[in-house]
Amino acid sequence: MTNVDFTNLDDCQILAGLSAAEIRTLTTVFTSKEMEAGKTVFLENMHGESLYLIKQGTIRISKMMAEGDEEVLVVLGVADVFGEMAIFDGGHRSATARVAEDASLLCLSKTAFEAFSMEEPALCLKLAVNINRLFSERIRASQSAHREMLLDALGRRD
Repeated sequence: MTNVDFTNLDDCQILAGLSAAEIRTLTTVFTSKEMEAGKTVFLENMHGESLYLIKQGTIRISKMMAEGDEEVLVVLGVADVFGEMAIFDGGHRSATARVAEDASLLCLSKTAFEAFSMEEPALCLKLAVNINRLFSERIRASQSAHREMLLDALGRRD
C-alpha cells in the first residue's frame, strides 16, 4: 500500500493539532482517489462507507428537492472534508457529492478507521474529536441558516 501525501493541507480541520509524526502515521490509513469533473463521488441515500478529504479540485454538495431538482448546498475545495458521518455510523448519505473540477481525494473508510482505532487509539481519538468538531460546526451553521429562512418566510426580521 502506498502512503498518501498530506502536503499543502495545513488548513485541514481534521488534522488540526496533530504532530508531523501523527500525520505521517495517518498517511498509511488513508487511500487516494483521482476523479474527473462531472463524476459522482456518492449519491444521496446511498450507503456511506468513507470520509473524503480534498487534496486538489472542487466538490459540489447538493440535495434533491421536489420534482427531481437538485439544489447545490456548498462547493468545497482544497483541505475541506465531506462524508464524515459515514465513518461513525455507516448510514445513508444525506446529500450528493459530485466533482466540479478534477479532484484528488484522500479517503478514509469506516473499516480502516475502525481497524486504526485498535492500533492507534490515542491518535484515532484526536482524529475523531477533530471530525466531530467539524460536524458540530456544520450543524450549528445549518441551524442558523434554517432560522434565517424561517424568519424570512414569516416576514419577521430581527
